[in-house]
Amino acid sequence: MNIIETKRVLVTGAGGFIGKHCLPILIANGFDVHSADVLPIEKRQGLSCHQADLLDAKQCDELLASIRPTHLLHFAWYAKPGEYWTSQENIRWVEGSLHLLRAFHRNGGQRVVMAGTCAEYDWKYGYCSESVTPLSPITLYGVCKNALQHVLNAFSRVTGLSSAWGRVFFLYGPYEHPNRLVSSVVLNLLGNKTAPCSHGGQIRDFLYVEDVASAFVSLLTSHVNGPVNIASGRPVTLREVVLAAADCLGARERVEFGALPSSDNDPPLIVGDNRRLTDEVGWRPVHDLEDGILKTVRFWQEKAGYE
Repeated sequence: MNIIETKRVLVTGAGGFIGKHCLPILIANGFDVHSADVLPIEKRQGLSCHQADLLDAKQCDELLASIRPTHLLHFAWYAKPGEYWTSQENIRWVEGSLHLLRAFHRNGGQRVVMAGTCAEYDWKYGYCSESVTPLSPITLYGVCKNALQHVLNAFSRVTGLSSAWGRVFFLYGPYEHPNRLVSSVVLNLLGNKTAPCSHGGQIRDFLYVEDVASAFVSLLTSHVNGPVNIASGRPVTLREVVLAAADCLGARERVEFGALPSSDNDPPLIVGDNRRLTDEVGWRPVHDLEDGILKTVRFWQEKAGYE
């Protein structure tokens, strides 16, 4: 049997925010799914779980040699809120990702998609297009992601490996870190506390995490190469997002806008051009903001025992 017909995929960071939502979608799409994470992954039918530290070259080589995946969906990275923007762990993950890429190719890999970030763009432009907006990241996180993207593109040209790079914008949903915007607002309101926020006028591009996962799987199964924005293309203020969550709980009066300072370099507008994603990949989101926020609120209600 031709190895590409087996559709054997390795998902790194499979226990993370996006990765865990990709697993059921990949299984439903007929992949032989293998998950890799430094922590144990909950087992399910159709999933082979591997506990491995991908920053350990020996473990990485042994994992890739044993699985011999045809597809690679790479999410693993350092993502601790408040620290990942400046952490030197970003450099380690560039090194580890390059080793992973070479091991994947060496073991017969055919198609790889890696997760990038909208922080690769020059945010002073506001509107972020893959073909137009300059890449000028100002954080170590953005610089490292952008550097890996350039190497991936060049490596693919030299080797013939099929590859794409999904630039993630802003997301929310079940299993988000409790300190992130939507989850922190919901948890404060569920706990009968106030929800302190900045002024809320910042305009961003949000997608529900299950839609983000679906977009990555669609990108993986497509023939589209290079950078692709994983974005809604719909500008929305942080105030709208926060109030949508508060309204689900009837707690709008406990949201305190302006209670938290916004940083001096906080850009007023970040929105993604999603035409490559919709026109070339052929993907559309399933959830609008209201639907996604409601599902997120219900998740935290159940998890926190407020139902």
